[in-house]
Amino acid sequence: MSDTKIKDFTQGNITKQLLTFSLPIFLSNLLQVIYNMVDMIIVGNKLGKTGISAVSVGGDVTALLTFIAMGFASAGQVLIARLIGFGRKRELGRFVGTMCGFLLTSAVVISIIGFFLRHQMLRLMNTPSEAYEGALAYSIICMIGLVFIYGYNMTSAILRGMGDSKHPFLFIGIAAVINLFLDVVLVLGLDFGVSGAAIATVVSQAVSFLACIVFLAKHKEQFSLEITKKDFFCWDKDMLTDLVKLGTPMAIKSASIQVSKLFVNSWINSYGLVVSAFAGIANKVASISNLVSMAMNTAGSTMVGQNIAAAKNERVKQILKKLAVLTLSIATVFSIVFILFPEPIFGIFTKETEVLAIAMGYIPIAVLLFYGGALRAVMNALMNGSGNTKVNFATAILDGIVLRIGLSLLFGLAFDMKHYGFWLGDALAGFTPFFIGIVFYFSGRWKYEARDDNALLH
Repeated sequence: MSDTKIKDFTQGNITKQLLTFSLPIFLSNLLQVIYNMVDMIIVGNKLGKTGISAVSVGGDVTALLTFIAMGFASAGQVLIARLIGFGRKRELGRFVGTMCGFLLTSAVVISIIGFFLRHQMLRLMNTPSEAYEGALAYSIICMIGLVFIYGYNMTSAILRGMGDSKHPFLFIGIAAVINLFLDVVLVLGLDFGVSGAAIATVVSQAVSFLACIVFLAKHKEQFSLEITKKDFFCWDKDMLTDLVKLGTPMAIKSASIQVSKLFVNSWINSYGLVVSAFAGIANKVASISNLVSMAMNTAGSTMVGQNIAAAKNERVKQILKKLAVLTLSIATVFSIVFILFPEPIFGIFTKETEVLAIAMGYIPIAVLLFYGGALRAVMNALMNGSGNTKVNFATAILDGIVLRIGLSLLFGLAFDMKHYGFWLGDALAGFTPFFIGIVFYFSGRWKYEARDDNALLH
């Protein structure tokens, strides 16, 4: 096994493992945010606030359609880590085939549904009339390329579940360069407008997906992937059951958060084109707040999953402590930067003074987003890594629907804080997984997941 590419996280220096595993994930997420920002920056400078609003709304619709990819890819990553922790590497190929076949089929189905509901979704979003055609074009193009977006998330989850976070970073780096090049050519050079930005996004994701496939195929022996074409079409019933059992609450969590964000953004869009334009910028700030959270959560989930399966509970506790120190430290740095340099940061997106005026009141909300993301990462790593479906489902409902919508309405309408109130409610709801996770941690239930008769992949 000396040539294996599978990482063993049940021993060794935890801090070093967290940093070396999460850093490429962080950089991958950063690149994704950057190349999404590039769309908005280039379109914003070319088409002004109308273009920004169109990309923002179109991006929200696309994000909603990726809920199955987000949830089931995360579940697949955890289940792969558990198989490795149980020492069952020979079953990886069969599981990967089942997971890939299911997700790619789901992508096609969701694309078709999204296409037929495209106008309804844009109307529910209160899309400003000036930005409607652009948002519609952006959404349709991304729906056509949804299979590539699903595919990249799927193959990246496979690699990360095995402890390889470097190659997904490499592939998304290639995509970022392609996206930038195509944005310049299609939006600025050929004047394709918002459609050009969408085409650039889809093509760059397609390249990432194909690069991941080629890499996995070339190194399948080193990843212990004994896989055949049949595995992609004849899914393993028990493994699919486990994937659905864990993936469903994760997908519901992803979907509910996206739906609630669409609800929040719909109200925000109703305050006019200027507020809608800044909402697109605010969404990018929220993406930045999730960078560390997602990276540490992804790395932590794999490490926690392996160690719970190996019954190394004390090591799990140390992983969570190290996660807390790292995420809170980075959140503090981010907060200081945004407090000290708000105008240069928001000025990257637009020079329109009426849009920038809204930005100054958004700074405290951005700080809440940073700390909410930091604390959320720690407990999500435990909940996801344990494979506990009930806790994940409870988090999905409370975080994604009850509190996110409830707090947004409370501050936005009841307290008459308008768009700032909706942003504040959304930020405060982000702390929900932390509080649920704390209760789960002290209950001790996570210690017995691997030995429970109903445990996933037991």
